[in-house]
Amino acid sequence: MDRRFPPMQGVNDDRLYFRQLLSGRDFAANDQLAQQMLNYAYLIGDKVTRECVIVDPAYSVAELLYTAWQDGMKVVGALATHYHPDHIGGPMGHSTIEGVKELLELQGMKIHVNEAEARGVMSLSGASASDLSLHEGGDVLVVGEVEIQLVHTPGHTPGSQCFLVDGLLVAGDTLFLEGCGRTDLPGSDPGQMYDSLAVLASLPDDTIVFPGHRYHPLCGRGTLAAIKDVNYVFKPKSKEAWLTMFGQ
Repeated sequence: MDRRFPPMQGVNDDRLYFRQLLSGRDFAANDQLAQQMLNYAYLIGDKVTRECVIVDPAYSVAELLYTAWQDGMKVVGALATHYHPDHIGGPMGHSTIEGVKELLELQGMKIHVNEAEARGVMSLSGASASDLSLHEGGDVLVVGEVEIQLVHTPGHTPGSQCFLVDGLLVAGDTLFLEGCGRTDLPGSDPGQMYDSLAVLASLPDDTIVFPGHRYHPLCGRGTLAAIKDVNYVFKPKSKEAWLTMFGQ
């Protein structure tokens, strides 16, 4: 284990239900694309009311539902960090990834997305406008009695969002333990990414960051303090310096 990112203890309190699941290992184990992409999906909810939501359902949504069921939890909604198909399903190269469309066929629920992401989610996933619940940054989604704050972090995509719950940050493709989401894709914006990373950097140092992919070879989470200390995206001291490094 990398000592910069020590194992975290006590992620779950008496009420918070929180599972981090790695594609190609914890679910979709026989899917070569899932093994290659190393996406994380998350289950977040209330252990008392037995309700939870899925963050970024893709690859094998039935297995994600089954994992929640095994834990005695009922899935009541889904959250999308952004519209890319490895997070919500849809065509990717020569493959089509299972995701939101298949989830809705198995179980009706709302898909919670940032309002700037709605068109992309519908276009790629096959979801309709009535399937979506649109949000702005700062909105709070309540699951049972667990509050999940939605943090709008544009840069990787216009409507990228992170989820903050009880000192845990599900960061999607905005922030990895090493690096950040690409800013050279359609809809990306390096300047917005700089601003979004500054917002995340202002959170308490003991915030535990859970990324959208396992790009760090040894671990899948770390304290914000450790990430700010070693992650090269926090090295530029000004927006101008950032754009020199990451701008197009």
